Amino acid sequence: MNTVMTIVSRTLLVTAACLAFVAPSTAADKVTFLTSWFAQAEHGGFYQAKATGLYEKAGLDLTIKMGGPQVNGSQLLLAGETDFLMGYDIQVLKGREQGLPLVTVASSFQFDLQGIMAHDDVADLAALKGKPILISGSARTTFWPWLKAKYGYTDDQIRAYTFNLQPFFADPTVSQQAYLSSEPFQAQQQGVKAKYFLFADGGYPPYGSTIVTTEKMLAEKPDVVARFVKASLEGWRDYLKNPEPGNALIKLDNPKMTDAQIAFAIEKLKQTKALDGGDAATGGIGIMTAARWKQTYDFLVAADLLDPKTEWQKAFTDRFVKDLKIGF
Repeated sequence: MNTVMTIVSRTLLVTAACLAFVAPSTAADKVTFLTSWFAQAEHGGFYQAKATGLYEKAGLDLTIKMGGPQVNGSQLLLAGETDFLMGYDIQVLKGREQGLPLVTVASSFQFDLQGIMAHDDVADLAALKGKPILISGSARTTFWPWLKAKYGYTDDQIRAYTFNLQPFFADPTVSQQAYLSSEPFQAQQQGVKAKYFLFADGGYPPYGSTIVTTEKMLAEKPDVVARFVKASLEGWRDYLKNPEPGNALIKLDNPKMTDAQIAFAIEKLKQTKALDGGDAATGGIGIMTAARWKQTYDFLVAADLLDPKTEWQKAFTDRFVKDLKIGF
């Protein structure tokens, strides 16, 4: 009996030692992702992946940090305060112009969700030429030059947008910048009839809500990048099917977010096929192409917003998305 007990004890000790030895290699990689704004449905795929264990299954211990009006995402990314950033093509290209090692590795949406909200009697974007339009200061170096080139708008049309919709509600001649799932919802809540014109429908080329990291991360932890991208895009696939798990975390991070606002946003994402339209219809969620990045580069150069010498090809890589083919 003693011999048997001794063998059992030794076996348990060896097993425990083996488990202790392998534990470090199987521990989850700690990863931080910084969003572009307060938690909302437009971030749903990431929250869904967190809520349903997709990151955990991928061997990642993910922390989602909310962005906001005073948050400089690129600065925090380059300082190592976050591993991934919810970014924007123009932001990354301008960074590359300055020699910053920013790289886009996937895109949540196949187009930017930015557009203009106008009153119900406006036929199209061309009809707004010469009319007052409320835009923010940052718009002058993003979509406003594109609107000027495309529709002949002039700077004397500009009025300051302070993210308050009262001027729009009060003046039937005023239009304003708007996000597909935000300002139109507020107008609907106030009973104001409005039309929304998506810039992408007119050919505005940037992607929307991209995943950005650094050259250092790509060089040192490519496997972590691959696992994060795959789990995030799977989260987006699942979010539009059953968003409740992701929504619970969204409202936990942002208690001001309402069910009605979330439902409106999800419906808009589905209607416009933001995730699975365009190249994603065949290439899968998250896909990016060199042709689209070149279009954004060409637009910025033509508008004197980017140095032609900028190496736009280094602003993105499709290595982590081209073979995934994640669809609904």
